[in-house]
Amino acid sequence: MRGLSFAKARYVRVTPRKVNQVLDLVRGVNVEAALTTLTFSKKHVAKQIEKTVRSAVANAIQQDSKLDVEDLFIKEALVGPGPIMKRWLPRAQGRATPILKRSCHITIILDAKEHKKKASRARAAAATKTAATGAETHGKTSRAKVSAKPAKSEAAPRPRTKAPAKRMRKATKRGG
Repeated sequence: MRGLSFAKARYVRVTPRKVNQVLDLVRGVNVEAALTTLTFSKKHVAKQIEKTVRSAVANAIQQDSKLDVEDLFIKEALVGPGPIMKRWLPRAQGRATPILKRSCHITIILDAKEHKKKASRARAAAATKTAATGAETHGKTSRAKVSAKPAKSEAAPRPRTKAPAKRMRKATKRGG
């Protein structure tokens, strides 16, 4: 596991499949946005996941006190199966049906985003390159793009065939 910090919630009494539905909402998302999403989620397991995310944030701050919480995002959100409690339900004629009460282990891994200074320098360099090349050929490329589109042909809708009705008449004559 690579990342800045992580937290695990073990033996959560919810099936891994249901947990994964909620984890899909927060994977790769900023921590603040993820906590907001989990707070207003209708799923019962969202509270457990929220507690795990908060624990991971606390672990990250404990490791690096200079860390800004706004830079953190959920790098990975994993769920694995836990132990299964097996119970039996009596049924008719002396039979028994198994009931599987599943549990899971939730792992949240956080990481910090790269510094904004590096990203803004790269964007500025890319913007100057596109501005220099776009100014020379601006008029020619825009006309070429407009004329390169093929015209759409409007075709009349095809009439419906009567094949299903014929099949129905044959089926009723046969008695089937």
